[in-house]
Amino acid sequence: MQVILRTDIERLGKLGDVVDVKPGYARNYLLPRDMAMEATPGNMKEFEHQRRKLQERLDKARSDAERLAEQLQDLRLRIPVRVGEGDKLYGSVTTAMIASALAEEGLDLDKKKIELDKPIRSLGEYTVPVKVYPEVRPEIKLAVVRHGEEHAEDEQEPEQESEQAGEQ
Repeated sequence: MQVILRTDIERLGKLGDVVDVKPGYARNYLLPRDMAMEATPGNMKEFEHQRRKLQERLDKARSDAERLAEQLQDLRLRIPVRVGEGDKLYGSVTTAMIASALAEEGLDLDKKKIELDKPIRSLGEYTVPVKVYPEVRPEIKLAVVRHGEEHAEDEQEPEQESEQAGEQ
């Protein structure tokens, strides 16, 4: 079945492309979600009129995604976890935990957009890619720390400054 794409779809095509897909995929996924329309001569003409509006909407979504990507790129998350002997985590750090840490920072991001190859099971520093938009993929810097140490670095800095001031 041939359809006209109304949005960019990864691994399928870009806005305005006429692509062949299986009828079930078109009928059950693309058409109900308004991501495509059936490729008939009448729809081809109608789509050309709608193309400009759709392109503006996609450009706005991309610029919003790029702004979010800049915020994420500058962000450094700290996730406190409970550890046992040998600094082994109880459980693991998952995309849901990362998404909730982002929400605490004021950034609302779906956990499905966080691309974690495998759950994190040890303390340390990690870079985690995030799929904000098909071609916009920033990386979050993530520090997995022992529970109780999440603010230890923040508290040590003022003490060091006051000690330095006392020495002078």
